[in-house]
Amino acid sequence: MKHLLTLAPALALLAAEPALANRVFVSNEKGNDVTVLDSETLEVLGTYPVGNRPRGITISPDGTELYVCASDDNLVRVFDPNTMEEMHTLPSGPDPELFVLHPSGNPLYIANEDDNLVTVVDVKTKQVLAEIPVGVEPEGMGVSPDGKIVINTSETTNMAHFIDTETFEIVANVLVDSRPRFAEYNHDGTKLYVSAEIGGTVSVIDPATQQITRKITFEVPGVLPEAIQPVGVRVTNDGKKVFVALGPSNRVAVIDGETDEVKDYLLVGQRVWQMAFTPDEKYLFTTNGNSNDVSVIDVAAEEVVKSVPVGQQPWGVVVAPN
Repeated sequence: MKHLLTLAPALALLAAEPALANRVFVSNEKGNDVTVLDSETLEVLGTYPVGNRPRGITISPDGTELYVCASDDNLVRVFDPNTMEEMHTLPSGPDPELFVLHPSGNPLYIANEDDNLVTVVDVKTKQVLAEIPVGVEPEGMGVSPDGKIVINTSETTNMAHFIDTETFEIVANVLVDSRPRFAEYNHDGTKLYVSAEIGGTVSVIDPATQQITRKITFEVPGVLPEAIQPVGVRVTNDGKKVFVALGPSNRVAVIDGETDEVKDYLLVGQRVWQMAFTPDEKYLFTTNGNSNDVSVIDVAAEEVVKSVPVGQQPWGVVVAPN
């Protein structure tokens, strides 16, 4: 894949810096590219073409491979994060939107919205290991810290599906609120958070019993309830803070991870969608699809400290490991 000549200075910057530490990768759905930021200076290092309609984005645990769901190409494209050169592609099934890597770095679990499947791909052999039938319009993907269970959320069926990673069989289905978009475990695996975009809630599920223990609701003064649409969810390593992107309300909710009570709402850019921490959890980056920027949240202070313009309709975000 050819790159624009104007990107040469940015490539030089990438090569000159220590490999991968704290780079932020933002997929721009309408721009067909990925913007790379420095997480300390919060400066844009470059923007690189990555295929058609990039949405889901993640990186290998060792930081050597960047995976991008090129939804309109029906492929996962794999890039060298240090140079942003395409290395190879992976089969994905049609219209890949979101995916999650096994904690070991292999395999990759991909939601195929059009075919009601989760496709499992070996990232080393590039072979499809399984195609798992799930509910209608699968979207969100999550994985347990021990790698034994993968979660898929189906938007139309309104379920969180628990999938055994050894047998590729669904072992439980949990009915949640309307249009579930994202699934995220806390880091000791004792809670699973599932956001419901149209339902306006986050279900807190006990993974051991597959029972909903609480539903978190949101109320932002001056914002219509229908504009409060929970999507991306992130939990700090210590489990004490949960952040929920609330879509067109332009807010990120801050939740006490011990009580699951809403503490605050942070004003960010327009149509906040996905989020990612830096490895030290100093910052949380949010993608704001309608304002074409990224908001930077100081996690300790629970404050937005900067807005960084990126590409057209930023969708996903991932930060390279140290």
